[in-house]
This record gives sequence, structure tokens and C-alpha cells, in this order.
Amino acid sequence: MGKNDFLTPKAIANRIKAKGLQKLRWYCQMCQKQCRDENGFKCHCMSESHQRQMQIFGENSNRIVDGYTEEFERSFLDLMKRSHRFSRIAATVVYNEYINDRHHVHMNSTEWATLTEFVKHLGRTGKCKVDETPKGWFITYIDRDSETLFKERLKNKRLRADMADEEKQEREIKKQIERVCQSMPVGNGSDQGSEAEANQEVKLEPGVKIGFALGSSKLGPKEKGGSAKLVFDEVEDETNERKVKKAKDGSGSDARSLALEELMREEEKKKERINRKDYWLCEGIVVKVMSKALADKGYYKGKGVVRKVIDKYVGEIEMLESKHVLRVDQAELETVIPNLGCLVKIVNGAYRGSNAKLLAVDTDNFCAKVQIEKGVYDGRVLKAVEYDDICKLA
Repeated sequence: MGKNDFLTPKAIANRIKAKGLQKLRWYCQMCQKQCRDENGFKCHCMSESHQRQMQIFGENSNRIVDGYTEEFERSFLDLMKRSHRFSRIAATVVYNEYINDRHHVHMNSTEWATLTEFVKHLGRTGKCKVDETPKGWFITYIDRDSETLFKERLKNKRLRADMADEEKQEREIKKQIERVCQSMPVGNGSDQGSEAEANQEVKLEPGVKIGFALGSSKLGPKEKGGSAKLVFDEVEDETNERKVKKAKDGSGSDARSLALEELMREEEKKKERINRKDYWLCEGIVVKVMSKALADKGYYKGKGVVRKVIDKYVGEIEMLESKHVLRVDQAELETVIPNLGCLVKIVNGAYRGSNAKLLAVDTDNFCAKVQIEKGVYDGRVLKAVEYDDICKLA
């Protein structure tokens, strides 16, 4: 068997060594040649092919370095986009994945001498969000893809359209209530007048009629939702008390106001049914992580801010203390109740999406009293809202 045979142990060993990654200092980017040791690299630099490549490099060195720089940055960002598009990850982890390809553009051929300089460049140019921590540099890919931006704009447009439709609907309801007030006659204090008003039907729009049954103190069935019960029970109790009192006094002068209150209460119940969802996460609220699987990493019962909601049920949480970003399902999160006077967001129920001010807390019934700020319901006070339906704003 010949000395340089393909199947000799030395030849096999050399091929096995050549498959693995070698030191960066012994790689020639111009020739795309990887040497295994210093002697091999020295021999390569003295070869005729390398000398020809260096002559080409000397004619326009800046252009070649800039080309390698652009190719290295493009390949690195492509890897980030494919593998870590929505996560915050250590820069060293991405770099180790990048250099697994033997034919990648090596950093010693670019304008950056170290990975730290390259990461700072990504932060300055706005291509990645860069954070320096005791554990090293962490980067987050900023998606500037035209298709993604287009989808985001469409989503924001739909949200604005939904909010405009809701405000328009509320204005229409108020106008209908005003027309009811103007069309209903004032009672004369007799029982017969009260019954006539109770059985009156008021036409709000062509083809739509609303009937008011005010002669009876018996209300319709309550909603089954626990939050709806808390919000509307007090209103119903007050209405019943006023009806009983007027029945004793024999006065029907406020039948019109009672009818309007009942109409508004029915509308609120309708909104409760529509806006009560099985998901409640939204951006900008402070939540508490209750996942025991994260207890070993120190995140259990830690608080963080929801920066992004994924598929309605998963939130990207930025922890307040460590600034680490986690992806946690809403089943392993809890709402946070702030101090009195602070702002909260109503995350579920009839007034979902509204900002409110925390006025009082009922620890026995696990509910709170809040006052809505801004919007159509500005100034409205909700006396009993469950803890799970409100959350602290960041």
C-alpha cells in the first residue's frame, strides 16, 4: 500500500481534523484556506497563490474589506431573523451558531476586531436592541420587514376602527336615551298614570321597539358571570329599593328615570356578555409570574411588564428587577392591584380596555371600586369590580 494512499491512518486522521473548526488566526479569508497550525499558515502565506490574492487585495483593500463587512453583517442578521426573531438572546450564542458553517465570512476579515464592537454597531444603526448585562451582551432583533410592518399597520387600523365603532355605538345609545326622555310624559302621581307609563312602548328607530315593565319590582334573570353579578347587583338593589319606596308613597313621578336606569343597566349587561373573554393580557400592564417551573431561576412571584401579546394568550414579560424577557402563558400570570389612587386598566368585562383610578379595595369580597378616566365613560364609578378584571398600569 502506497505511502499517500487514501485509506492510510494518517490520511484518515487528516480528513477528520479538516472537518472540524480550526483557530480563526490561521484562516485566510482571501484564499478561503483554513490551516491547522502556525507552520501550515506560514507556508500558505509564502505560496504563490496567496501572493497573487494579496496583490489583488492591495489594489483596492477598502472595497474588499467593506464587502466582507457587509456580507458578515447580512449573514448574521439573517440567522437572527430565522432562529431568534422574537427573542432576546446572548450575542455569543448567536455567534457560535453562525460560525458552525465552515464557509462563513470570518470576523478577522471585517472592520470589527471583536464581537463587542459588532454588537455596538448593531445597536447604533438600530438593527437590533442591545443590552449590556453582567452575563454579557444581549441582543433582540428589530423586525423591519415590509410585510411585517404592513401587517402591523393593518392591525392598528382595525383596532382604531373597532374603538371608533364602539364610541359611535355609545353616542347612539345616549341619543336614544335622550329621545326617550323627551317623548315620555311626566307622571301625575296616580297609580293609573304609572301603569300607563309602565306599559308604554317607545319607538326609537323604524322597526325597533323597547317596552318598559315598571309596574313590577321583579327583575329579569341575572347574568351568570361572577364579575357581572358584582358590578350590577348594587345597581339592581338600589333600583328595587327606590321602586318599593315609591310604591309605598304612591308617587309615580320618577317612573321615567327608573325606566332609563333599567335601560342603561340592560345595555351594560349586554356589553358584559360581549366583552367578557377567556383572555385578558394586554400591553403596558404589570403582572406577577406564578409559574413554579421558573422558581429555580428566581422568577417565581416576580413582577414584570407585558411588552407584547402573542396569540392572545402568551405574553412577553420584561421583569422589573433583572430586565430579562420571558414568554409566559396567561394561566401562569396574575393581575397586580396597586395602591389607592393609582391608575389601573380594566382587562375584562363590560368596560374592557378602559383606564380607571383605584378608589377603594374590598378585601373580603376580592373586589375594588374604580372610577373610569377619559373616553366615553369618563367619570363613571364602578363599585364592585373583581381583582382579576383590573390590573396595574406600568
